[in-house]
Amino acid sequence: MSWYENSAAPWVPVSRTLITARLVPLWIAVGLLALGGVVVALAVAQAWVLAFPLTLLALGAWSTWVVIRQVTAHAWAEGDDDLLVRKGRMFRSVTVVPYGRMQFVDVKAGPLERKLGIATVQLHTASPGTDASIAGVPTDEAARLRDRLTTRGEARLAGL
Repeated sequence: MSWYENSAAPWVPVSRTLITARLVPLWIAVGLLALGGVVVALAVAQAWVLAFPLTLLALGAWSTWVVIRQVTAHAWAEGDDDLLVRKGRMFRSVTVVPYGRMQFVDVKAGPLERKLGIATVQLHTASPGTDASIAGVPTDEAARLRDRLTTRGEARLAGL
């Protein structure tokens, strides 16, 4: 058990679809740049120029590994008084957002995220240091989470 798993609330991992959402733009960029490097290498007829696209492909593979590790470490837990958001493997962080401090909860999704059925839940507080976001939440769960957090926040502000 890790230092950030000591919470009584169960951790809910983000959707693994987030891996796809992050890798598609990455590999489009890497692929286009590598293809451009191959075209340049063929145009100048120098084999050493192929080092550029090969380096890009190696960086793309390493970035893929990093994305998979990041996404599998991302989770949230709803406690009695606050929401916990954990991120990171090497540089771990747990953000605790008290329900009474939440000003509003935002759900957003770009075109690829909508296609994949996921969204990002952004929590806003008066202090920017306690803002938190949860990427890769299934769309239906994101709407339910927004409603639950908003209800809990209003109840805490009202002193209930």
